[in-house]
Amino acid sequence: MTGQPEYLPMTVAEAERLGIDRFDIVLVTGDAYVDHPSFGTALLGRVLWNAGYSVAVIAQPDWRSDADFRRLGEPRLFFSVSAGNVDSLVNAFTPNLKRRRTDVYSPGGRLLRPDRATLVYTDRIHAIFPKTPIVIGGIETSLRRFAHYDYWSDSVRQAILADAPTDILVFGMGERQVVAIADRLAAGEAARDLTGIPGTAYRVEKKAWRGMDQSGYVVIPGYPEVKEDRYAYAKAFAMHYAEQDPLRGRPVAQPHPKTVVVQNPPALPLSGDELDRVYELPYTRRAHPSYTEPIPALEPVRFSVVTHRGCFGACSFCALTHHQGRIIQSRSADSIVREVERMAKMPEFAGVVQDVGGPTANMYGIRCGRWESDGTCPDRRCIDCPALDRSHEEQLRLLRRLSEIPGVKRVFIASGIRYDLIPEDQEYLAEVCAHHVSGHLKVAPEHVSEHVCACMGKPLREVFDAFRERFEALQEGRQKRQYLVPYLMSGHPGCRIEDMVELAEYVRDTGLYTEQVQDFTPTPMSISTTIYHTGLNPFSLEDVYVPKGREKRVQRALMHYRDPENYGIVCEGLCAAGREDLIGNAWKCLVPAKRKRRKK
Repeated sequence: MTGQPEYLPMTVAEAERLGIDRFDIVLVTGDAYVDHPSFGTALLGRVLWNAGYSVAVIAQPDWRSDADFRRLGEPRLFFSVSAGNVDSLVNAFTPNLKRRRTDVYSPGGRLLRPDRATLVYTDRIHAIFPKTPIVIGGIETSLRRFAHYDYWSDSVRQAILADAPTDILVFGMGERQVVAIADRLAAGEAARDLTGIPGTAYRVEKKAWRGMDQSGYVVIPGYPEVKEDRYAYAKAFAMHYAEQDPLRGRPVAQPHPKTVVVQNPPALPLSGDELDRVYELPYTRRAHPSYTEPIPALEPVRFSVVTHRGCFGACSFCALTHHQGRIIQSRSADSIVREVERMAKMPEFAGVVQDVGGPTANMYGIRCGRWESDGTCPDRRCIDCPALDRSHEEQLRLLRRLSEIPGVKRVFIASGIRYDLIPEDQEYLAEVCAHHVSGHLKVAPEHVSEHVCACMGKPLREVFDAFRERFEALQEGRQKRQYLVPYLMSGHPGCRIEDMVELAEYVRDTGLYTEQVQDFTPTPMSISTTIYHTGLNPFSLEDVYVPKGREKRVQRALMHYRDPENYGIVCEGLCAAGREDLIGNAWKCLVPAKRKRRKK
């Protein structure tokens, strides 16, 4: 194929205009098709097209019939299936397991995708096209590549490869993998032989596994063990967690009743030049023109820019280590400038770059001398390592260049910053506050209790207090003051009601906003989820307290103690913590004493 289409085709009419009788690859996704690099289907589709393959998209097919899956015919090489940008169950349910009423990745916010979308789509495709290879990927698949605790069914489920009729699983950021799969299938290899591609997982028949030389594999406790034994589950997690580095990781195998699931080491991160090429492909930054309703998820990111991938923050509740990895992969400033220059020429652009960042905005340009040759260290956290180059100069130079582009009025950082990385001198913070914060700066202390922060992998309260004081010092003399918006979390493993009372008192004393409070949701493949399910620290096997049931509701209510509707449950929590002194009319009280009604 030569040249890229304006949009990846979704209809037979578009295929005919492009002169395509049969597509090489068909991408099936649970999201609406938005041609923006923040949407995985658009990004991988453009990458595959750039590699010479014709690619079509089936977005949000009706899984209750065959029609949508048959619409574009059988691809020459493979179907690729993804649930979308967000896990389909996280997308469908609140942390309290209540059904959401809208889906921001669908036209008009309508509910158009099934639960466990990857399994549902794959089953339907395999039934229609039983001989066509199927590749599964995306966040839902990536984080279910081993046996895992499933919060929505409150059970341990098999690895998704043991349930889905698929040939190969792509985990992590999939550009290298999907092109390698396409190249090898196009060269005539059978899908069953694609077993050595980094960043993929595959199945091995149990009989064949028993006859293999297993010396190079890390064999973790199998599904029957981890389902019944919490210690086996915790041990299995710690073992595969240790192998998630692209340079030092080893293949990991986990037996299941009918098959053995094997994960290859992660794919090598893309180089800066490779990232530049991926993000400079001709995305329109618009939804496919077939949609007559807006896609709500597009507007907050339409004029945002991805500067880098990876995060070494090591937050226990985040599974990014298993998806993007800890190694920071930064684009060149020249590439990012070119992207913003193209954005500035769009008629919809109003002069505001909504976000310049990645998983953590101020990790752009940060590097370690060991990453390229040895990978990340197995015995320490990068965030705590004095050898890490923490300079923010590269990010500041980038932000200055972007601000000078004709047509650009403001350049914002909306993806949040890691405050414990910010240099102690005020230059960086002062410049960010002066030019790149709209009024609210997002940060994520999550908690203030010492042992809860330790369980979360977050900095101690003293670190946040020092940052907050520096931020407040910069507000002196400003006509329009700015505010910190802290992300806080309730219900995390290790957190008791008295810890949430401590956090509520901290909010009271500091006057911080409490709009961004998240109730911990156990999503697959995070350290915190393993603790939630097992009650064990997977690395030490020590017991950890886990709040569940009503206590989680009480903990969340304590973060919204000002809401009159939470009065009863807040009082319940304060009494349970032995803190009745916080119920009354004194200045320090969180809720007032209940007044007796006057008799009429």
